[in-house]
Amino acid sequence: MLKDIIFVNPIDNFRLWLRFEDGVEGEVDVTELVEFQGVFEPLKNPEFFIQVAVNPESGTVCWPNEADLDPDVLYAKVSGLPLPTFNEREWQPS
Repeated sequence: MLKDIIFVNPIDNFRLWLRFEDGVEGEVDVTELVEFQGVFEPLKNPEFFIQVAVNPESGTVCWPNEADLDPDVLYAKVSGLPLPTFNEREWQPS
């Protein structure tokens, strides 16, 4: 399901407005996805949080300290679709 994020806009209360490459867009509350601990601790500072950007190589959002969020999780939150499942029997190593 991996869809790249092509636009991010930080909004109030630790939320992000996201647009994906397929045109799906919407709001995500980051407080529902992470605890502000470890690599995510700096994000609890609103001035740091708004430094979010799109990383075109990974197709997701990231911050200056290299914290990032899984684009599949973000897409599921915005689109309302379930997360993809991993079936070990279908996976074949390259």
